Amino acid sequence: MNIKQRTKRRKLVLSIAPVLVIASLLLGLMAGSVPVALEDIWHALTARGDSPQDTIVFDLRLPRVLIGLLTGACLAASGAILQGVMRNPLADPGVIGVSSGAGLAAVITMVLLPQFSYLLPAAAFLGALLSSVIIYTLSWDKGASPGKIVLAGIALNALIGAVMNGVMVMYSDRIQAVLPWLSGGLNGRSWHHLSFMLPYAAAGLALSFLAIKPVNLLMLGDDSAKLLGQKVETQRMLLILLASLLAGTAVSVAGLIGFVGLIVPHAIRLMIGDDYRYLMPASILGGAALVALADTAARTVLDPVELPVGILLACLGAPFFLYMLRKRSNWR
Repeated sequence: MNIKQRTKRRKLVLSIAPVLVIASLLLGLMAGSVPVALEDIWHALTARGDSPQDTIVFDLRLPRVLIGLLTGACLAASGAILQGVMRNPLADPGVIGVSSGAGLAAVITMVLLPQFSYLLPAAAFLGALLSSVIIYTLSWDKGASPGKIVLAGIALNALIGAVMNGVMVMYSDRIQAVLPWLSGGLNGRSWHHLSFMLPYAAAGLALSFLAIKPVNLLMLGDDSAKLLGQKVETQRMLLILLASLLAGTAVSVAGLIGFVGLIVPHAIRLMIGDDYRYLMPASILGGAALVALADTAARTVLDPVELPVGILLACLGAPFFLYMLRKRSNWR
C-alpha cells in the first residue's frame, strides 16, 4: 500500500468511526424488549417527563449505553498502548494481569466481604493497579523488557486464577453473586456506576492521547528510542500504569470483558498502519462502538433472556485471536 492509499484509508476510517459510535448509541437506546422510536428518544433527552418511554430511555438504557461506550473505549485504548509498548499484537489487558487482578479483588469483596459490596468498583480498580505494579517489579532486572513483562504476567495470571478458584470452592454457597460479574456484563448498570467510572475514564482517555508520541518511539525499539533521548524504562512503566488505569476502570464497572483490547487495535492497525496518531483515536472510537453494539445484541437477540456481553465478545474474539496467532509472523 502506497502513502496516498494509506492516507485515504486513514481519513475514511476516522470519518466512519464517529458515525459508528453515534449509531451504536441510538441503536442501544431504541432496541430492547420495549422498542422506542427516535422521536421518543429525543423527547426523553430534551423534555424528560414521566412516561414509560422516558423512564426506559433516560433511567435504564442511556446510562447503560454510555457505560458500554466508555468501557469499550478504555479497553481498546489500554490494548493499543500495551501492543505498542510490548511490540506484540497479542498483548492486551489480560496479558499483564490487569483483568485477573481486578477479578480477584472483586471476588474477595463479593465472597469474603459482602457487607462492603458497595466498594466493589474501587476494589477492582485497586486490584488492577496493584497487579500491574507487581508484574513490573517481578520483571525488573536492570530494566523490564516486553518479553519479561509478558512472562511475569502469565505467571501472575496463573497464580491469581488458582487463588480465585480456591476462594470460590471454599465459599461455593456464595458463587452465584460472583458469576455474573466474572462473565462481564452491563445489566443493572445505572447513573451511579457511570458517575464512578467517568472521572477515571476521562482522565485515562485524555492521557492516552499524550501517550501517542512515546508509544510511537517505543515501537522503534529500545535502542532507537534511547538514541532519540527517550527514558525508555520510565516511559514503559508509566504507559503500563496508564493501560492499567484504563483497563481497571472498565473492569471495575463492567466485569471481566475480554478481547476488546486485543481485537480492536489490531484490526484498526491492519487497516491504517502503526502510526498512533491515527491508531489511538480510531481504536478508542472502534472499541466504544464494538462494546455498545455487542451489549445491544446480547440483550436483544435472545430476548427475554439476556446474554452477558462478555460471553458474546469472547465468542467473537477467540476466532480472531487464533487468526492472529497464524499471522503473527507479519508483525514487525
